[in-house]
Amino acid sequence: MKIAIIDYGSGNVQSVLFALNRLGYAGEVTFNWDIISKADKVIFPGVGEASSAMKMLQNLGLDKLIPTLRQPVLGICLGMQLLCKHSEEGNTNGLGIFDVNVVRFSNAVKVPQMGWNTIKKLSTDLFKEIKEEEFMYLVHSFFVPKCKYTIATTEYDIEYAIAIQKDNFYGVQFHPEKSGIQGEKILKNFLELNNI
Repeated sequence: MKIAIIDYGSGNVQSVLFALNRLGYAGEVTFNWDIISKADKVIFPGVGEASSAMKMLQNLGLDKLIPTLRQPVLGICLGMQLLCKHSEEGNTNGLGIFDVNVVRFSNAVKVPQMGWNTIKKLSTDLFKEIKEEEFMYLVHSFFVPKCKYTIATTEYDIEYAIAIQKDNFYGVQFHPEKSGIQGEKILKNFLELNNI
């Protein structure tokens, strides 16, 4: 299986690569259009600030490529948020795959949300054999509200979408590569999804 990890200068690519290796898979960290297009699975990680990350995607032309992908794509953390229509972080337009806006947590809670939180209302094969209320690791100040794409939720101030899906595109707000055995199981589930 060919697994492409999109490298655009804003992803925690090494920890994703190590997690894949622990599962017995090899991934290729790349911004090469041809390699990404021909991969069986694509992982789109992200750490950092939305507007600068979008500029890096645009500089590499990846903002044009990613929406055209037809194989399963997994956005992680900022990667998930960039798959959405717009983010309040830097007043940034995203890739528009998910017709939903990313918003900031209210001042009623400590920001960023950092640490472990439970996931619930799990659906789709991404969460196959994952139990309700499993803990996942998060670091973020912005979130995707519950919407028609929601496939899992959590609560921090309010209940929000911790995972989303539309066609071949999946997004998780948490870091599966840093969430222990259960997080790695979710990565494995993603790699075992049938191509659409």
